[in-house]
Amino acid sequence: MRNGLLLLLLSGVILPAADGPKTPPAPAGPERIEVPPPPFSDGIFPCTNCHAGMPVDRTRRELTAMHTDIVLKHDETHRWCLDCHDPTNRDFLHLASGERVPFDESYRLCGQCHSEKYRDWRAGVHGRRTGNWNGDKGYLLCAHCHNPHQPRFKALAPKPAPQPPTRSMP
Repeated sequence: MRNGLLLLLLSGVILPAADGPKTPPAPAGPERIEVPPPPFSDGIFPCTNCHAGMPVDRTRRELTAMHTDIVLKHDETHRWCLDCHDPTNRDFLHLASGERVPFDESYRLCGQCHSEKYRDWRAGVHGRRTGNWNGDKGYLLCAHCHNPHQPRFKALAPKPAPQPPTRSMP
């Protein structure tokens, strides 16, 4: 037995320990996170209701026919609609690689530029997460709290300071 073990060690063959730690296999693709549906404006989705068959116009311009209520204040000197929205199928977004992602996976798109926020969101320290620390968790999409076209929160007007209660004399 001892000579057999020595021979195995010298030959470079390493046998896994029967009770040793197991490494789980890497996931096949990106992990899908359960989120509520995106907060679309009424009557705006699916986008292909209007955009199907429209020619793709990549020209950066002010929108005058539709979506005039959208003002881009999200790295607007470098970004435009088709940097995030898929040009050939508007019912999807797309990553920098060109991979299409549905709107309910928009966290993958946001996470490309905002990786620290994405990491914190996944850990439950950025944004609202519900559920159990050791069980199922519920997440909100970035767009549930941030307007993706103008993601900064608007300034809040301060409320007046609380007034101390008046003491009544006996």
